[in-house]
Amino acid sequence: MAVTLDGEQIRGPITPLGNFVLVKVKDTLQATAGGVLLPDQSKERPTEGLVMEAGPGKIHPHTGIRITNPVTAGVSVLYGKFDGKPIEYKGEECQMIRDDDVMLYYTGVTMSLENVTPCRDYVLIEVPPKQEQLTSSGVVIADMVTKEDEVCEGFVIKVGEGRLNSSGEFSPSPVAIGEKVKFKDYAGNDVRIEGKDYVLVRMVEILCTAFNDVTEEHSP
Repeated sequence: MAVTLDGEQIRGPITPLGNFVLVKVKDTLQATAGGVLLPDQSKERPTEGLVMEAGPGKIHPHTGIRITNPVTAGVSVLYGKFDGKPIEYKGEECQMIRDDDVMLYYTGVTMSLENVTPCRDYVLIEVPPKQEQLTSSGVVIADMVTKEDEVCEGFVIKVGEGRLNSSGEFSPSPVAIGEKVKFKDYAGNDVRIEGKDYVLVRMVEILCTAFNDVTEEHSP
């Protein structure tokens, strides 16, 4: 079968370099109770995709150590709507992103708390459900959100391996599973997993912990 890139035939498969990741975009539309298909309501609307190929990783500028790519072919990822460059590869809608764009990854058909892993310095936080309204035609719409209504606290459910430091190693998360945390306004990336609302927040965006007692209720 001929291999095409942006509608033009090429000699063979493409190979991402460095920390680039080739992702086949998934359809993230969901059916509402009224049968109308709408994307999940979100500020940035993270995009899901299936990793087709991944580069070997980037070279750390100070140590010369290669930072291994956190994802491999066959893994599904969640990344920002405006991240990467769209391309058409083998007739499929794809996106070329960096490993830094990946917020969460998982194996399997759909996301579940059991199979998702926050990428590197991301933290998965459970937040109160958003208020929604159902119109007479069955379309679900989110209430208008103001800064006063913006949710900026919740319970830590999962943490990534840590934040990359100047030595090329990863500093572990400053927060633990089960802790209640407060983070900066608009820092969270909304994601819905198994019908519940969560946000993905970078570790540096977390302002404080409300208490240090780890509770079983908010452990995955």
